[in-house]
Amino acid sequence: MAEAKQYFKDFLSNIRLSKYQIEDLARGHNTLRDRLKSDDELSKIVQTTFLQGSYKRSTAVKPKNGKRSDVDIIVVTNIDAEKVTPQEAMNLFVPFLNKHYKDKWEFNSRSIGIKLSYVDLDLVVTAEIKDDEALNFMQREEGITTGSISKALENNLISVDYFNIFDSIFLNANKKANPDVLLIPDRETKTWEETNPLAQINWTIDKNSACNKHYVNVVKALKWWKKLNTSPKYPKGYPLEHLIGVTCPDGIESVAEGVVSVLENIVNDYSQKPILKDHGVPDHDVFERISDEDYNEFYKLVEKAAKQARKALNEEEFSTSIEYWRELFGNEFPEPQNLSNQKSNFSERSAATKNIGSARFG
Repeated sequence: MAEAKQYFKDFLSNIRLSKYQIEDLARGHNTLRDRLKSDDELSKIVQTTFLQGSYKRSTAVKPKNGKRSDVDIIVVTNIDAEKVTPQEAMNLFVPFLNKHYKDKWEFNSRSIGIKLSYVDLDLVVTAEIKDDEALNFMQREEGITTGSISKALENNLISVDYFNIFDSIFLNANKKANPDVLLIPDRETKTWEETNPLAQINWTIDKNSACNKHYVNVVKALKWWKKLNTSPKYPKGYPLEHLIGVTCPDGIESVAEGVVSVLENIVNDYSQKPILKDHGVPDHDVFERISDEDYNEFYKLVEKAAKQARKALNEEEFSTSIEYWRELFGNEFPEPQNLSNQKSNFSERSAATKNIGSARFG
């Protein structure tokens, strides 16, 4: 039974954001946030900004096929959701957008998308946070996180040691117990919708700890697998990450074990599109916008991938196991080397991996 831990480490290094992509993301979101702070009009309503999404949760993978990296920026305002409509709130940003990002922005249903030559920015406006403690926490935590990233970039630390530096900046961040729900504008429903990105971040930090720090790497591996399988388009992004989270068992001893467990658990427990309660907003189903047709097609992909991953994990001959993993994860998974002198290393069986059990397929 081969887990190929070094190969997985190299694979994960290959699919992570590069140092230059991280620099582009940092330049893009820091420039946007600095401009918001100095804008004569918006500076009167913007209380703070902070990052969310896979970049902040340390579950991002590099883009494919010439696409740009992206980052989500939450803009906390003092807008009164009871007096201002979602469209009116977003319209307040139009003069600013036309001044700095003319012909590069557009309204999405719940955000403002800004497409630059080197990065995509997603600006999410929120209504006023009435809890001063919550607001102070966001300002303090974001200052610490942003400063840590800037320091790492300035000192050229983010490179081959990405595992220990960039991930740790986010996954060792401060946490606020029971983070507050935020209200964001939904132009389609013309209502203010609840979201809780800090709860999602906290959940990821706790889950990664419970999984011996393998969880975020399981997410990255399976996000990359989904990028290789472009049809159906959905689920992807956070909905896919959420499904991985609820199917990844605590206590895993390797990324390989986590990948197999997640895929097999989806096959065994989620043959029909599930209702997945969002962390921090339990009334919100993160799979609500995914069609039954897309999920059924996705489920067939998972069935095939689960069999392939189990075959790779159970294979005793090391180079053959590596080839099986390459069939699942593509060319970013390293090719097998001359491993005749390493064969004994691959026959090692961890107790945790033994407990995964054989696949249950009809």
